[in-house]
Amino acid sequence: MKLIIQIPCLNEAQSLPITLAALPRSVPGFDSVEWLIIDDGSSDNTIEVAKAHGVDHVVRHAGNKGLARAFMSGIDACLHFGADVIVNTDADNQYNASDIPALVSPIVEGRADLVVGARPISTIGHFSPIKKLLQKLGSWAVRVASKTDIPDAPSGFRAISRVAAQQLIVFNDYTYTLETIIQAGRRNIAITSVPIRVNADLRESRLVKNIPSYIKRSIVTIVRIFVIYRPFAFFGTIGVLLFGAGFLIGLDFLWKYFSGAGQGHIQSLILASVLLGIGFQTILIAFVADLLSANRQLLEDIRIKAANLSKNENVDLKK
Repeated sequence: MKLIIQIPCLNEAQSLPITLAALPRSVPGFDSVEWLIIDDGSSDNTIEVAKAHGVDHVVRHAGNKGLARAFMSGIDACLHFGADVIVNTDADNQYNASDIPALVSPIVEGRADLVVGARPISTIGHFSPIKKLLQKLGSWAVRVASKTDIPDAPSGFRAISRVAAQQLIVFNDYTYTLETIIQAGRRNIAITSVPIRVNADLRESRLVKNIPSYIKRSIVTIVRIFVIYRPFAFFGTIGVLLFGAGFLIGLDFLWKYFSGAGQGHIQSLILASVLLGIGFQTILIAFVADLLSANRQLLEDIRIKAANLSKNENVDLKK
């Protein structure tokens, strides 16, 4: 059994030595533990620092592609290097590396294929009240969309089995954390969570440049989650609400009209017509979006089967 610990990096020459110094070289249940960094277009000497501190593998992006792309590049590289289990952690030493054995334990024991480390959000001092609220809101949205029970969905400290890693596809350029949990839930990948500890803050978050930007990105991410993974529920709910409002306003107008008091309420009739039309069209969009979602799932299944077939062919060639 091989464990590879991957770390997405962007100009992490200062914090990376601290992070690497805490990583284990042996973990119960594994014959070998290797380290891999993904340099996402760093302009400092991140790669040189990583190599000097014993990193086994380096994946380099020519330019900055974002955390989500860096994460997926690392996953692909870990699979290429034969990882049976992949642990993802941050370069700023946010997560306590001593919890890695606990993080991978459910996979080693065969109880899960994806394990998410749950931080003690309410007690983290450098998290603002707004950030804590958005963390909880994001986790709630993921639980609804994925039908899982992960308390800290935005946590990047997670362990992934080879089987689960081969099925992950990230569409979001901003972050991978929420989307991968939703995919796991929809694909019936066994997923669980374990409590973890966090370390002192070494630097400001690269994802949270300022609170307004974080709020904007978080809201957009949550909305995209429902549009991509629950399109029928998302558009259908909006359509039903609009159609229902138009229907009620129309009934009110008809009641007044047949009661002889309809004069002067032509605005209500116009509003009802507009709402009924928009609501009906939105419901139609819900059906179309649901068909597109089903088609996307079929394409993902074809991709996974093709990857497995290619892997089996390579094994046959080696024999």
